[in-house]
Amino acid sequence: MPILTAITRRLLLRAAIAGAALTVLPASAEMLIPEKDELKFGFIKLTDMAPLAIAKEKHFFEDEGLYVTIEPQANWKVLLDRVITGELDGAHMLAGQPLAATIGYGTKAHIVTPFSMDLNGNGITVSNAVWAEMKTHIAKDAEGRPQHPISASALKPVVEQYKASGKPFNMGMVFPVSTHNYELRYWLAAGGLNPGYYTPSDTSGQVKADVLLSVTPPPQMPATLEAGTIQGYCVGEPWNQAAVFKGIGVPVITDYEIWKDNPEKVFGLTAKFVEENPQTTIALTKALIRAGKWLDESPENRKEAVEILARPEYVGADAEVIANSMTGTFEYEKGDKRPAPDFNVFFKKFATYPYYSDAVWYLTQMRRWGQIAEEKSDDWYAETAKSVYRPDIYRQAAASLIDDGLLDAADIPETDGYKPSTAEFIDGVEYDGSRPNEYLQKFEIGLKGDEDVASLSN
Repeated sequence: MPILTAITRRLLLRAAIAGAALTVLPASAEMLIPEKDELKFGFIKLTDMAPLAIAKEKHFFEDEGLYVTIEPQANWKVLLDRVITGELDGAHMLAGQPLAATIGYGTKAHIVTPFSMDLNGNGITVSNAVWAEMKTHIAKDAEGRPQHPISASALKPVVEQYKASGKPFNMGMVFPVSTHNYELRYWLAAGGLNPGYYTPSDTSGQVKADVLLSVTPPPQMPATLEAGTIQGYCVGEPWNQAAVFKGIGVPVITDYEIWKDNPEKVFGLTAKFVEENPQTTIALTKALIRAGKWLDESPENRKEAVEILARPEYVGADAEVIANSMTGTFEYEKGDKRPAPDFNVFFKKFATYPYYSDAVWYLTQMRRWGQIAEEKSDDWYAETAKSVYRPDIYRQAAASLIDDGLLDAADIPETDGYKPSTAEFIDGVEYDGSRPNEYLQKFEIGLKGDEDVASLSN
């Protein structure tokens, strides 16, 4: 049988969907015709790439006339570079990557996102030796277990001991503009530890630091911890639970406990791709929304997702390790497994919606730690967020899914793009995305106003 061309496959699929629509879909539903139907997407081996894997395995991409290949990438920089050059059509990205690229921090390119991939999903792990010291500074709950959430104030005496011995205290994070970097910095600063600053002349992020943070690729975190190169790290799953299974470290806090229901990864594309392929962009967003919904629909779906993610072409970790955080629990110290029903959220709580206020929070952290070297107006934060986060595309995709009978109108938030203000952070500081400069003023540690690193006291 001759090999079908992309056009033939697309026509056959369109005919099949059109036939199904006669009996299933409302008469108002319209079939999108993608400008580009053969696509290649990138990802890093983390459980929060799940919407990509599910959209492919459940044929949601194909339902939209898309034929998608997804490929693991060596690291976040390679992934971003390949999206910019067009080697990848889009990718699972750190929320900070499209923002940083668009404002020209690191690589300069206009990257946009129509889709937020998940809420929560990260943790901070320390070595067994560090944990043994921290435990002496942590209260116990009624069952005799460490009381959570654990503040970095319990880590502070350990860091001071290292400093007194003339040794650096090193921790790993996955990329300078990663959620992990900002969450780790937030946790450390809330506990009285300075995680260091970036300057135009020193991009190490270690200026004036009590704790030295450096980049380690996610899958290498446990081995780097075991080797003693770092004393702890912040990473997504399954690499915190892997430390528990290997018996080499203890996750002390999740990002859910640092900032309840924080946004995590996004799906990123170049603005040029979106401009040239608007129907394709809506189609792929539809498929990803369906994948997020499927992931949160039932415990059975989560269990199936664990088996899919465990395959070598996706995350490639043991299913048991992935299940530890994907099926409603999280294990801290070995044997201390606690309920964590919202540790990974892929659709509930409007998880997939690209809120401007999420983008603004990341920009405030870039300013707080010196990646944005100069003071910016509140209007600048809002305009930058709107140039990168594209809820207009999301709403078009969602409206099409509603027409298709695959989504309810109640699944889409009624919003101006800004979430209500929240103080559900570990330090109780209230965040309002419409007032970023006022927010920055609330922190004792970090840049604010017209400050630069040189103006700070040691």
